[in-house]
Amino acid sequence: MTDSQWALIGPLLPSNQGRRGHPFRDDRRVVDGIIYRFRAGVAWRDLPRGEFGPWQTIWKRHRRYAGDGTWDRVLQALLSQADTAGLVDWDVSVDATIARAHQHATNTRRPDQPTGGVLESQESQLR
Repeated sequence: MTDSQWALIGPLLPSNQGRRGHPFRDDRRVVDGIIYRFRAGVAWRDLPRGEFGPWQTIWKRHRRYAGDGTWDRVLQALLSQADTAGLVDWDVSVDATIARAHQHATNTRRPDQPTGGVLESQESQLR
């Protein structure tokens, strides 16, 4: 992550002030580890320890930030800043001429299937 990117993200992350327990380590290193993990598509355990530290630390911080809404607030703040600067184009074009679904995604029967389902056969047994 570049210094300019960190300057935008760093202040949006929670601080150690008023937090009990072990203080957070280098936030930038942990966020770099989270970004690397998603960019490379590796498992948490496969993160390079020498570069990012213990994978458990990175996983716990990501889980905490996802659970308490930190990532949502960071995204919202960055989108707001980019929109204010005119860097976001909100025009969306959707082509809906083809919408494919798996054959089992429908609620229809094939012609060779009987009309009574499992529930109907159970109801007839109860009568």
